[in-house]
Amino acid sequence: RERPAVAVERLDGVTRERFLRDIYPRRKPVVLTGLELGTCTTKWTIDYLSQAEGSKEVKIHVSAVPQMDFLSKNFVYRTLPFDVFVRRAAEVKHKEYFLTEDEKYYLRSVGKDVRKDIADIRKQFPTLAEDVHIPEYFEKEQFFSSVFRISSAGLQLWTHYDVMDNFLIQVTGKKRVVLYSPRDAPYLYLSGTKSEVLDVDNPDLEKYPLFVKAKRYQCVLEAGDVLFIPALWFHNVISEEFGVALNVFWKHLPAESYDKTDTYGNKDPMAASRAIQILDRALKTLEELPEEYRDFYARRMVLRIQEKAYRNDYG
Repeated sequence: RERPAVAVERLDGVTRERFLRDIYPRRKPVVLTGLELGTCTTKWTIDYLSQAEGSKEVKIHVSAVPQMDFLSKNFVYRTLPFDVFVRRAAEVKHKEYFLTEDEKYYLRSVGKDVRKDIADIRKQFPTLAEDVHIPEYFEKEQFFSSVFRISSAGLQLWTHYDVMDNFLIQVTGKKRVVLYSPRDAPYLYLSGTKSEVLDVDNPDLEKYPLFVKAKRYQCVLEAGDVLFIPALWFHNVISEEFGVALNVFWKHLPAESYDKTDTYGNKDPMAASRAIQILDRALKTLEELPEEYRDFYARRMVLRIQEKAYRNDYG
């Protein structure tokens, strides 16, 4: 049986000093409430959003089902004028649609050149950016990206981790976020940065029996709430209502630790990528041995990794 979810702690009116002194070093998710986020929380109605940025074209994900799966790619990319997209994303049933009348929409803002430019609300949505006050709980040079997001009601995003710390700022609408510690990665059936377990509420335990061992953390974000998601924490986001959010990512490690070609904040740090390549070569070398030897030395390698690299001070 799955363990009951642990509620993510909610803290009101946390100052930058208190965040950096008491919360940040713990490396655990926390919901910050009562922060000054600017006029966006009251101003960003559907009418205002659709006229503020006009009819510039945006690339969106469109899915016929509520659970979007990045591994099987069960969605299509389409382009719409921003004002048309906002109105459609806010509807439950669509008169005009690409796939089905109850399709779901999702916008994740990207840079001008998707391969080279990071998402930055100040560049992609300058008018809306003026309404937002981003909590600057990190140094300016640590800033990586600010990702503007809009989701249809009922949309669920796949479980994944990012390699940078981030704030998920819920501007309007309501989201439920389920999180898992990096320590529970062995139970999440990973494929790269993503988990194969899509339905975290009703997992297929015949297919994913170890999933019950993963300790589930959960919170509901209302308009104006800010969720701190530390790097490597897995998260699964369900939009309970049509909503607008802003994700701000910053570099927790020295800048040179990160892959220069990473525009999304989800490529493993350079040293981790090198270590995985070395491990793959080591496993290939083991294939030169007969099965019983291979099994024995592989187990010894696992023990060596546990002894040298695992932390034993997790709470």
